[in-house]
Amino acid sequence: QPSAPPAPEVAAAATPALQATPGDALRGQADQQRQSGDHAGAAATLERALRLKPQDAQLWNRLARVRMDQGLHSQAANLAARSNALAGDQAALKQDNWSIIAGARRQAGDAAGAADAERRARGA
Repeated sequence: QPSAPPAPEVAAAATPALQATPGDALRGQADQQRQSGDHAGAAATLERALRLKPQDAQLWNRLARVRMDQGLHSQAANLAARSNALAGDQAALKQDNWSIIAGARRQAGDAAGAADAERRARGA
């Protein structure tokens, strides 16, 4: 007699990559909105995701990128700094945040601050 298929909860546990949390689903939605040029929608979606996962450095980084797209450079720099504070040992994420900060400082006319941020973005 053939064995019965595993119970649904066992099958679900065996494939955790297929299980998206609400925060992950919102992150994906925001990425699609940004790619389609809906920056306001992407920002709103990321803000919702951050209410669910306020310690997620990747979400803060994505929101900083959207704010740069919108021309809100000072806000983008603040969001990137917040992401850096939460990034722990995620060196690539920190470097990307420093790139955002460098761009924001350059837009503000702060050449010395931009140069410092660019140095940090290179990991120096």
